[in-house]
Amino acid sequence: MTSKTIASGILRAVGVIIGIGLLLYFLYKIQSVLAYLAIAAVIALIGRPLVLFLRRRAKFPNTLAVVATMVLMVGLLVGIVALFVPLLTEQGKNLSLLNIDELQKNLNSLYREITDYFGASPEVVKEVIKEADLEKNILEGLDIGFIPNFLNSFLDVLSTASIGLFSVLFISFFFLKDSKLFQRGILTFVPRNKETGTVNSIDKINNLLSRYFVGLLLQIFILFVIYTAVLLIVGIENAIVIAFLCALFNIIPYIGPIIGGVVMIVLTMTSNLGMDFSSVILPKAGYVLIGLTIGQLVDNFFSQPFIFSNSVKSHPLEIFLVIIIAGLLFGVVGMIVAVPGYTVIKVVLKEFFAENKFVQNITQKL
Repeated sequence: MTSKTIASGILRAVGVIIGIGLLLYFLYKIQSVLAYLAIAAVIALIGRPLVLFLRRRAKFPNTLAVVATMVLMVGLLVGIVALFVPLLTEQGKNLSLLNIDELQKNLNSLYREITDYFGASPEVVKEVIKEADLEKNILEGLDIGFIPNFLNSFLDVLSTASIGLFSVLFISFFFLKDSKLFQRGILTFVPRNKETGTVNSIDKINNLLSRYFVGLLLQIFILFVIYTAVLLIVGIENAIVIAFLCALFNIIPYIGPIIGGVVMIVLTMTSNLGMDFSSVILPKAGYVLIGLTIGQLVDNFFSQPFIFSNSVKSHPLEIFLVIIIAGLLFGVVGMIVAVPGYTVIKVVLKEFFAENKFVQNITQKL
């Protein structure tokens, strides 16, 4: 091997490393666009069954079917956003956002009632708060002047998100209108001898993920109905909005239900802020907690197994391990994309490595 050959190999390797680095940098800079594409793909997968229904059963032209689907989805989005207006208004009144001193007084009063009810000594509470570095906020008065600043920041984010919303809707329309658009884009980077297998994989992935996301919506709807019934029975204002918000957190496996439960309990307590803790706030929070438990039992033992077994063709234990591993590696985002990502990997493995024994074992239901 001559020095010229070695130098050429080194230069080629350096060039490849630089190229990969530039590609990664480029992807990092356009991460928002990639996020728009991913969200649009999910929306297209959710809307795909409705488009097919309108085309095949209602005999709609393709464009009209897509427009009708997009209008329905946008209408649902607008309706959901409109539902949150009364909740924000009511919580704004309850928390006295325009009277910080009154809010501070109410929360301090609620704090004292809680400690008195549970018989916690001031010394123990002070020690716990001191260890949690909350002494200044709770014992010396709650400094909650951050709320107006937070709302201003939220409005700024909302205005920026409107651009993203338009981009997602625009991309989703063309994904629904031309179901092969995404497929053709992928085939551009696939060798010709692999095109047939890639097309088969994409078709199977579209079917499985469409069923998964529709099933996920069904799961959220079941929890929404249970939570709404519980909140209405307890007598919480804006029960529908609170139930929807907390059910929506179940998109995040395992952690989401905990977050949703905490949010529901907190909103239940703030909805009754100023009332007696032992006779009003605590009983209502207890009933809501019971309702949350019932909802999670139904979800864990009926909804989730049904969705996973019938949509992505995977065993619940298999899904549990995949979600936990993805969460450890990539955090909350990994937990959210674990199931669809694992489904894609299984389909690709079955198509291109069907003779492998391990692949045969994990893809036998596909």
